[in-house]
Amino acid sequence: MTRTIAALLLTLTTTLLSAQSKLSKSSAGASPFVLGEIRHLQSASLKEQRILNIYLPEGYNPKDTVRYPVIYLLDGSANEDFIHIAGLVQFYNFEWVNLVPKSILVGIATVDRRRDFTYPTTIEKDKKAYPTAGHSDKFMAFIEKDLQPYIDSHYHTNANKTLIGQSLGGLLATEILFNKPALFNRYIIISPSLWWNNGSLLNKSLPKFSSTDIYIAVGKEGLTPTDSARVMEVDANLLADKLKGTKEKNVKVFFDYLPQENHATIMHQAVSNAFRVLYPTAQH
Repeated sequence: MTRTIAALLLTLTTTLLSAQSKLSKSSAGASPFVLGEIRHLQSASLKEQRILNIYLPEGYNPKDTVRYPVIYLLDGSANEDFIHIAGLVQFYNFEWVNLVPKSILVGIATVDRRRDFTYPTTIEKDKKAYPTAGHSDKFMAFIEKDLQPYIDSHYHTNANKTLIGQSLGGLLATEILFNKPALFNRYIIISPSLWWNNGSLLNKSLPKFSSTDIYIAVGKEGLTPTDSARVMEVDANLLADKLKGTKEKNVKVFFDYLPQENHATIMHQAVSNAFRVLYPTAQH
């Protein structure tokens, strides 16, 4: 019996080594590993060209009639958050996981975060330190008038739109939620830099919402880079409480405190958690 098992193992090993050797020889010429598409969009609102990284779900076919939700990702460059968030979208799309509906992911590559993600500040120190800051109005116009129409015209999309933003991207996502809430029906706001302009966005009145789901996450992050004492965790809590105070039945607010994460590490875990709470009916 022992000799028989040994012979079988030897045969299996020889077969595997032979197959691997043949595979190595046949794949000597490397080919690219393609994750998605790269698009270049000339923006009339920003008066510049922007790079978009696009992940299409398994089975996407431009010739069929199936339409997909779209997830928009701020800080969506290849060397920022696009690759690992695309991995999460793909993972939760697997039929044996089936947590998130098959979705198109649009990563908006960064050009100037301070310029695009902040509104004007009254803090003189910040004006001098960040001279390009304060033009989020133009970036919001880019999303509304250039980006979303472009994606809707080039891909099979439906009405479900999600926005993901972290840090200054979380500040912008919050500003869009307050000023243009109908642009998205799901918001994933992570470690938002609400300290900008001494937290003035938290004092803004809330708009009338349509059906909107909002996920807010913050880690153990501590003091903000401001002269007046502010704490990231406190500001995030204040935002969640303010939104919950609307008492509108069509608005759902989820707050997630992740004490094991910090400002640098929170993004991946928070998006994973957000997918779980924002798509509960997809689980089987």
